[in-house]
Amino acid sequence: MTRIALLLAALVAFASSAHAQQWVASWTGAAQGPYPIGNPTAQPELKFALPSAEQGANDQTFRLILRPDVWGPQARIRLSNAFGKKPVLFDGVHVGLQESGSAIVPGTNKPLQFGGRNSVTVAPGESVVSDPVALSFVKTANDPMLRGRKLAVSFHVVGESGPLTWHAKALQTSYISPPGSGAKGQEDGESSFPFSTASWFFLDEVDMQVAALTRVVVCFGDSITDGTGTTINGDDRWPDVLSRRLHAAYNDSFVVVNQGIGGNQVAGPADYAAKPIPGGPSALDQLDRDIVSLPGVGTVVWLEGINDFGAADATVETVIEGYKKGVAHLRGKIPRVRILAATLTSALNSTPTHGRPEVEAKRKALNEFLRTSKIFDGVIDFDAATLDSATGEIKPMYQPNSSVGGPGDKLHPNRAGYAAMANAIDLAVVAVPPAPPPRK
Repeated sequence: MTRIALLLAALVAFASSAHAQQWVASWTGAAQGPYPIGNPTAQPELKFALPSAEQGANDQTFRLILRPDVWGPQARIRLSNAFGKKPVLFDGVHVGLQESGSAIVPGTNKPLQFGGRNSVTVAPGESVVSDPVALSFVKTANDPMLRGRKLAVSFHVVGESGPLTWHAKALQTSYISPPGSGAKGQEDGESSFPFSTASWFFLDEVDMQVAALTRVVVCFGDSITDGTGTTINGDDRWPDVLSRRLHAAYNDSFVVVNQGIGGNQVAGPADYAAKPIPGGPSALDQLDRDIVSLPGVGTVVWLEGINDFGAADATVETVIEGYKKGVAHLRGKIPRVRILAATLTSALNSTPTHGRPEVEAKRKALNEFLRTSKIFDGVIDFDAATLDSATGEIKPMYQPNSSVGGPGDKLHPNRAGYAAMANAIDLAVVAVPPAPPPRK
């Protein structure tokens, strides 16, 4: 084949791949445990919406609000009963473009099916992905008018659900109808949803159909990835700011999703099922559900370990071994995945558990491993971006709490701190497509 023919073949292949479509995770909210075990922020009183944690939801509709990182012409969702004790029957499932509060833009609310049926039963410990649904309001790829807009996902729980699988710290207001009110997901208005919540229930993933070359960046970790201390409904966790930087530089070539869980640990607890803790199962126990199962994953940014030291008094060796196991597992399950380590920010003089000098010594030792280990494809130095070298704490301007006010806890950065973290990231380290497979 001549050089001209080779060039033409390459151009045809590129054009074909650019127009091909694939599914990618566009929003995630890691399933972390049974309600109310978790660490929500600014949670309204839920005793009227959910009177009994053991009985769970009862013939009522949830309208969950979330921000997809990219939009596509088709969407699908995943409902999870990961921590339930009985099968949950869902029907009346809809997705639509949020107008304001619990109201939906008229004409955008579309019903979802599961295997061609209007209802689906999800067994305990299981999850289910819906059939695709066309989003008629998504007219073109990369529509700037949809950037930052939010999706309303509504579903009706038939009868009693039992313990609810949830993500506690949404930092996003969602809505619930009263017990016994029935299926309300088809309604555009807000009158059926008097109760608000700062958490997500049952829903842990939304996928969009996008260009085949799009790659997903999974931000994985604990409360500092989950966003503790930043604004509510502001979408300014460090993964959010990273997302906006990537979209400004590369349009929709990269998608950022957040799989942080407040209180999560790398290696513990040893047996979550026997005694659930607010931070959920260990990161190692969640790798398959929260990363491997997501479509389109190309890069993982892992920031975690301070809860192992502060809450569980784990050794540095235990956490390092956890990282090694986790990295090996991801590389075995996702071909050519890029894994970036993020250094831990200071917790010195913060909470009684995490602010101890011995925790600070462990943090520094782990950061040294993260900076020098050859098991990662790159390092993001959040510690350098936030550290006050004079005190050893996070910088004073990053301490006051942006969620509920007050001086902060010296553990979780505020809105300014998360912005500093995200702005310190070298996009060239993140925005690297997976290496092609070796030539045979």
